[in-house]
Amino acid sequence: MISSLARRLLLALPVLLLSACNTVVMKPSGDIAAQQANLIVVATALMLLIIVPVIALIILFAWRYRKNNTTAIYTPDWDHSTRLELVIWGAPLLIIIALGLITWISTHVLDPYRPLQRLDAARPIPMDTKPLIVEVVALDWKWLFIYPEQGIATVNELVVPVDVPVRFKITASTVMNSFFIPALAGQIYAMPGMQTSLNAVINKAGTYDGFSANYSGAGFSDMRFKFHGKDQAGFDAWVKSVKAGTVNGAGALAGNGALDRATYLELEKPSERVAVHRYSSVDGELYGAILNRCVVSGTACMNETMMADAHANHHAGAAEKSTKPAMSAESVTDSIRTTPSLPVKKVSNAPI
Repeated sequence: MISSLARRLLLALPVLLLSACNTVVMKPSGDIAAQQANLIVVATALMLLIIVPVIALIILFAWRYRKNNTTAIYTPDWDHSTRLELVIWGAPLLIIIALGLITWISTHVLDPYRPLQRLDAARPIPMDTKPLIVEVVALDWKWLFIYPEQGIATVNELVVPVDVPVRFKITASTVMNSFFIPALAGQIYAMPGMQTSLNAVINKAGTYDGFSANYSGAGFSDMRFKFHGKDQAGFDAWVKSVKAGTVNGAGALAGNGALDRATYLELEKPSERVAVHRYSSVDGELYGAILNRCVVSGTACMNETMMADAHANHHAGAAEKSTKPAMSAESVTDSIRTTPSLPVKKVSNAPI
């Protein structure tokens, strides 16, 4: 009785452990993440077409050809079967071809830099739809979100309207991080001095988790934020409340002044478990300065330095080319005439 109960508890233990799992990756609320989840399912199913039969045959062979099974046919001289070879090599080859084709297509369709073509499987994006631009900066250890068109910024809070394409411009201040909202789309790296992009859309209103998926130091574990999907009216009301400086949400500082370069330099300093901050205005050139590593006054921006180097190299090459004398046809002829010829070794015609 006790052993039977113990076996049942052991069988139920994995179910109990898995019951607390968050399956947001496989049941997301954004179209891009949904397509990625479908890709995982299809790829896994194709691979299981080989894995399951192989495991089943291993168990079958071990049982059928066990030592005490005297009825099993024993053929020690068997060495080849054309049909078996076709199955062994043909099935994996077809699966690899199918996986390769699916991967190639999905790599282009789900390219994070590619503008969205649809809101979901049943709704294309209207021609006059303008995406929402959000500039994302990974700091130590918090997230800064700048809305350039709305003229506001937030820390550790991201709000977007439902069924509106969003284009994220992503960079980092010091070390590499990874911007990841499982319900929205796959993770995208954030690197200092570089910009990555993500085009995505959220299809269901709600509050979702966002975090860094790349270790970046002591405060990495708390580098999390809330991602809110609101209807258009709710998003407009939120933007208005941030600009007006009214408190909107527990523990949040709405309209916390202007985000200029001096304020950013203070915000950039390493800190952990930072509460939500909202800025009612933002310097329009701040993100460009962060990206090009020139927030501090008097610092040369990376893009300007690279452009100056490119112009200098171009002018140096042009000057070198213009000062080099051109060779006339007469000088070319004289050069050929005065070039010493190589000695020619005589070959004897005597028989060997």
